Amino acid sequence: MKVSFIGLGTMGYPMAGHLSQAGHSVVVYNRSTEKARKWCETYAGQYEKTPAKAAAESDIVFTCVGNDDDLRSVYLGPHGAFAKARQGTLFIDHTTASAEVAKELHKAAQDKGFDFMDAPVSGGQAGAEKGVLTIMLGGNEDLLAKAKPVLDCYAQATSLMGAVGQGQITKMVNQILIGGVLSGLSEGIRFAQQANLDITKLVDTLKYGAAGSWQLENRGETMAKDQFDFGFAIEWMHKDLSLCLAQAEKMGLSLPLTQQVDEKYQQLIKAGRGRQDTSVLIKAMEK
Repeated sequence: MKVSFIGLGTMGYPMAGHLSQAGHSVVVYNRSTEKARKWCETYAGQYEKTPAKAAAESDIVFTCVGNDDDLRSVYLGPHGAFAKARQGTLFIDHTTASAEVAKELHKAAQDKGFDFMDAPVSGGQAGAEKGVLTIMLGGNEDLLAKAKPVLDCYAQATSLMGAVGQGQITKMVNQILIGGVLSGLSEGIRFAQQANLDITKLVDTLKYGAAGSWQLENRGETMAKDQFDFGFAIEWMHKDLSLCLAQAEKMGLSLPLTQQVDEKYQQLIKAGRGRQDTSVLIKAMEK
């Protein structure tokens, strides 16, 4: 297929690479043209200097940018991806954003004769590089059937969660769960250290039981060693949890644990740890 990928950040760069390696004809756009040039030196494809030009000839256009405002910037306006795309183009957005902006872009796409799906991902940088992401989609079965062979280039699991916007809601649940697990894991590791337990043996023992989790297996030992310069940055987790809390307020729900975790992440950001992995939550509990 002819595909475009808009946004070559930590996730988008390798995702677009998988599309190229699978034999698709890929056009990329990035706000930093230099990064787009670098991508084209690594993978087969070409770059354009506006989202509009990047999307102009593609069957499917993928986006993966920072937030709601970034999405509006790359989709709307005279240089946005909607400006020159062909009728029937399918737009798939991998950004973690609000359900409202997904619905807004879906409506704008429909008005122009395009299709749109929200498709946030889970699996982090490692999942993107290995091509084993989990994708949570909002849209319909027909669009998923068209998209899935292409999504399979970098996904190990793809689920249609409902109408447009439900993909983003599902990703919010994902982030709520991660925050809760890391909160418990932080307390557990601190407790184990205080009791002089062997952390490596602890992780190897618990990972097969009811307390087992990806976070325990992949972050338990590094948390104990004060190693946090990798993984999913807490400044992005704060953004995601803010989306969760805003959505919960609209639903009339209270998320006290999520609120507490987000407040701790904000403290860590103020302390200069904004680019460190989410497992650095343990440092906010050292009092």
